[in-house]
Formats: sequence, structure tokens, C-alpha cells
Amino acid sequence: MHSVIVDQNGHLTRLDFAEEAWTGPPEGAVGDWKLQVPEPAAQGARKIDPDAMMQYFEQLYENPNQVQEKFLYVLALFLVQKRRLKLDGSRDEDQTSYLQLSGTHGEGNFEIRDQNLEESEIEALQQQLNTQFLEEWE
Repeated sequence: MHSVIVDQNGHLTRLDFAEEAWTGPPEGAVGDWKLQVPEPAAQGARKIDPDAMMQYFEQLYENPNQVQEKFLYVLALFLVQKRRLKLDGSRDEDQTSYLQLSGTHGEGNFEIRDQNLEESEIEALQQQLNTQFLEEWE
């Protein structure tokens, strides 16, 4: 859209025009500019609660299988990003790296095996986790 400030009888007035209606600044324009109106936010977009994700993390941590171990790793990265888990360090054992984590609300010590995932695999697992989380926790 286009906006313009015009002097009308000694008063500055802002006028807004749709792109299709814009033919240039009207007479008496003090200034004009073009701007883009943002798209409305997606309806129903839900945010995932880091505390609820932490509960899910603790449940998975108790008995992960091989598939869940990848989810657990990605979930740990998410929780570190959301500052719900903190990285205390790492350790190596038999050419395997482990992340050492603890909860920011005093939750115990966790060791998560580094899964050495590609960025695309992390993104796919994040999407699966989001879907799974929203279905299970609603």
C-alpha cells in the first residue's frame, strides 16, 4: 500500500491508498512512502510449552528405544534452545559422545548420546515431535 501526508487547510493528514488505486502523490503532499501490510498471523497456531515438553523428555528418557533415542536427542536440543535444559558438558566413551544436561528447575542429570544427525534429519524429527506432542498432549 502507499501512504502520504498532505497539508489540508493547515493540518497534516495521512492518507492510505491500495496499490491498485495509487496514481502518485496528490497535490500538496508533504511526503509519501510505500509499505507492505503483513499477512495476518495464522489462526490457531499453537505454541509448545517448554515445561510440558520437559515432562515428555523425562518420560522418554526413562526407557528410550532406538527410534526414541533420536527423538530424545532432538527434544534435548529444543529444550536447550528454550533454556529449559542446560548443557553441563559432554563426555566421550568408546568413540561415542554424550551430552550431559540438567533441568533449569532442578531436574536430575541426563546423559544423551549424540546422534550425529544431519540438519535435514533434525528438522524432520522436530516436525514429527511437534505433531506427536500436539496429538498426545491436547
